[in-house]
Amino acid sequence: MAIKEGDMYYAYSKNPEIKENGEYGGVVTTIMKYLLKNHIVDGVVVVEEGMDLYDAVPSLITDPEDVIRSAGSIHCGTMNLAKFISKYLDGCRDMKIALTCKPCESMTIVELIKKGKIIGDNIIMIGVNCGGTLSPIKTMQMIKEVYEIDPKNVVKEEISKGKLIIKTIDGDRKSFSIKKLEEEGKGRRENCQRCELKIPSNADIAVGNWGVVGHLAGKASFVEVFSNKGAKILEKVIKDDFIEIEKPNKEGIAIREKINKSMLELGKKSKKKLIGDLTGDIIEAFHAYEDEFSRCMKCYGCREACPLCYCDDCSLESEGPEWVPGGYTPAAPFFHLTRMVHMVDACTNCGQCSEVCPSEIDVAGLWSIVNNKVSEEYGYYSGFKTSKPIPFTQYPHKK
Repeated sequence: MAIKEGDMYYAYSKNPEIKENGEYGGVVTTIMKYLLKNHIVDGVVVVEEGMDLYDAVPSLITDPEDVIRSAGSIHCGTMNLAKFISKYLDGCRDMKIALTCKPCESMTIVELIKKGKIIGDNIIMIGVNCGGTLSPIKTMQMIKEVYEIDPKNVVKEEISKGKLIIKTIDGDRKSFSIKKLEEEGKGRRENCQRCELKIPSNADIAVGNWGVVGHLAGKASFVEVFSNKGAKILEKVIKDDFIEIEKPNKEGIAIREKINKSMLELGKKSKKKLIGDLTGDIIEAFHAYEDEFSRCMKCYGCREACPLCYCDDCSLESEGPEWVPGGYTPAAPFFHLTRMVHMVDACTNCGQCSEVCPSEIDVAGLWSIVNNKVSEEYGYYSGFKTSKPIPFTQYPHKK
């Protein structure tokens, strides 16, 4: 059968082991195994459980029999795999890879492709719908306080129908409203709360459980094709009898859209609440964050964690000219202003900068304000393929 962009399916693995251990029918794991087994890619980049459920680690797998290790989902996987690919795999210059990616990761990869840091022809993005991720330490504290459960006894957690559901080793299940948790500052990361892309439409294929109803509810994934590359891959996987598919019914499609729409609306409300009414110029936004940035230690953590801060030789560490008295590390405002000039057009709100900040500065909150301003002035949205010029390569059109 011919697959094309825009096609939607319910799908599940025909491999019993993957179907049993994978998330919602094991479609992602099956596609990854197929790509490796048929030498379509040299490796797959996935997230695996490290020491425990709260320790997510990136992994490059080259043996198709090892892909099963990555089955399932980890909501405490807060890293951005785009950094792993650009830094440790040399941007796919010498190998072809496939990866599972959240929306912020697919957005970041698109930006790095634009900047020539990742070779687009050598990468396949299998996107996963994402309601948000949770910071590991805060999540363990929250499970103790709110759920009254020892975090070590948790074997699975999932976000479904506006609730964070926890399952223990004894089979007990407890759930709490995400909204209520976040009102107390105990839910998803703040960048996830204000995120405005939940279904990774910029990936080759998007996979999730939203909209799977009827006899396949909880047993299959909803798959949508977003590129010609994705269509060809899915067609091969189906033809070679690796996955089973069914056409989604109208009810399921409507439910998927309703869930996506409600989460996007929630994201807009959260963004307004988190970044306030700072609609003025960029310098005004910096002034609003003066107290926060006064705590900056100049540790370079945000720069190191940012997947889009890509200069090989950082201008902030240059030995000359001596524009900083005494040659010391630049003062906080200048340090962050310089970073802003380098990546203001590209920020994808992945939150890595805030995640690693030892002073707990909401760096990502400021970048969200700045990025919104750029989008407003230039009509340019980072993380998507576009024919629009990159900001600051021309003057914005006056309204």
